[in-house]
Amino acid sequence: MKLYNTMTRQKEEFVPLTPGVVKMYSCGPTVYNYFHIGNARPFIVFDALRRYLTYTGMQVTFVQNFTDVDDKLISRAAEEGTTVPEVAEKYIQAYFEDAEKLGIEKATVHPRATENIDAIIDIVRTLIEKGYAYTVDGDVYFSTKQFKEYGKLSHQPLEDLESGARIEIDDRKKDPLDFALWKKRKTDTEIAWESPWGMGRPGWHIECSAMANRFLGETVDIHSGGKDLIFPHHENEIAQSECAHDGAPFARYWLHNGYINIDNVKMSKSKGNFFTVRDITEKYAPEVIRFFMLSAHYRSPINFSDALLQAAQTGLTRLYAVRDRLAETEKAMGELPAVILEKKQKFMDALEDDFNTADAISALFEMARAINVLLDAGETASAGSIYETYMELAGVLGILTASHEEEADAEIDALIAARQAARREKNFARADEIRDQLKEMGIILEDTREGVKWHRA
Repeated sequence: MKLYNTMTRQKEEFVPLTPGVVKMYSCGPTVYNYFHIGNARPFIVFDALRRYLTYTGMQVTFVQNFTDVDDKLISRAAEEGTTVPEVAEKYIQAYFEDAEKLGIEKATVHPRATENIDAIIDIVRTLIEKGYAYTVDGDVYFSTKQFKEYGKLSHQPLEDLESGARIEIDDRKKDPLDFALWKKRKTDTEIAWESPWGMGRPGWHIECSAMANRFLGETVDIHSGGKDLIFPHHENEIAQSECAHDGAPFARYWLHNGYINIDNVKMSKSKGNFFTVRDITEKYAPEVIRFFMLSAHYRSPINFSDALLQAAQTGLTRLYAVRDRLAETEKAMGELPAVILEKKQKFMDALEDDFNTADAISALFEMARAINVLLDAGETASAGSIYETYMELAGVLGILTASHEEEADAEIDALIAARQAARREKNFARADEIRDQLKEMGIILEDTREGVKWHRA
């Protein structure tokens, strides 16, 4: 298998440190809100990569963290008149609910920053002792100039990095690129832990280094996340981890997914095109979102629009139709026809080439067409074997998991949501068109005070 390594900017053969064993760390959410569709992309993509590695016989330990203390959680707790732990717990549970709907399997370990304060303090202490960090009135900063390779992941000179975004301005730092490892408590009521430097809490970057080290060791095989995390987050993780562990590589392969645009415009709260997964699942089945995300190569930017989601829904329906047709055919377990073996190999080859799920899905559609040709010709001697193979490959992508009844209900719910959206936009012609479509499907709608209810005629 070849994977594109952000560190080397080229595809490399994937060879784990220990044969047959993969240690994988993927950055998880900061749990102060429901996660948005930009977050959903890496969650889905790297869940699928984990599934594939497992499918090929690898023993995968997959760690995805929760950032459950930081400025955003502190602000949200103040807004809601509650505590940081209560905010974190609320949105961690929401994450699991939304992730499950999207077919995202739980990680081997989901560590929380607040449960690893001791490990965080240990690594900060080590960095101070080795001369890579310094204290200023209860705060601790990492000195980027002490790490000669700083910037090696971003592939940018330091002066360009200094002008980049998301650098905390603080006159007490020795250098603008220095970043906080430990933050002094601002008020007596702010959440904090005892440390050698006084009451405080961890910085954002250090928690990932500490948790990756605790659960996966000094060097991980794959570290993944969104492209927006390359700098400063992943750059800083490398610096502090490799300095703490005497130059041991923090990660051997760095994988980053591309950005998401909304109708060709970058997603942004200020632009009003910011959507949580819960917003989108009011209109589309969660599996449609998953299928859509995997329909493009993970490193490519992806455009999120109603038209493209509707196309994904149509494509998924076609794949389900073949599944259902096979399921209704006698389960004869003959040898797989050559055409099915060919399409399976094409599917595997696509994933072996930098995890190209777009080409893998194309191969699955080709297999679906070949299956229809075989069944149309009455060739059912291998129907059971074909069904197993078809579902095996779908399982690698985490799709086609709904029962026939669930699939039908999801389609109805999606159409009802689309009708509601059309009514809000005062597109009554479209709303009536959808109502007629549902009527043809034998679905009767009732508009009630509690919302739209439906039943079969």
